[in-house]
Amino acid sequence: ILELSRKGFGCVAITDADGALVGIITDGDIRRHIGSNLLAMTVDQVMTKGPKTATPDTLVATALQTINNSAITSLMVVEGRKPVGLIHLHDLLRIGAA
Repeated sequence: ILELSRKGFGCVAITDADGALVGIITDGDIRRHIGSNLLAMTVDQVMTKGPKTATPDTLVATALQTINNSAITSLMVVEGRKPVGLIHLHDLLRIGAA
């Protein structure tokens, strides 16, 4: 929760011991579990498993389509299975792509 607040991206990547992306926790995940004794839950119980991703060579139009079709605001960028970045809808708005 602190990491979500500190970065201000609305999500945080969850990786395994090898650094591979296994899920994300979004501000929406937190809101959905707030009445379920959230602080006693594990990351695995709260995270969105298998999040939508892009690669560094994904076209901006494709990333925007994924964001729109999936009703999400952020898209993890991965190389292999390791997170290397994040595309947020605000980034796309800022460059005039959305």
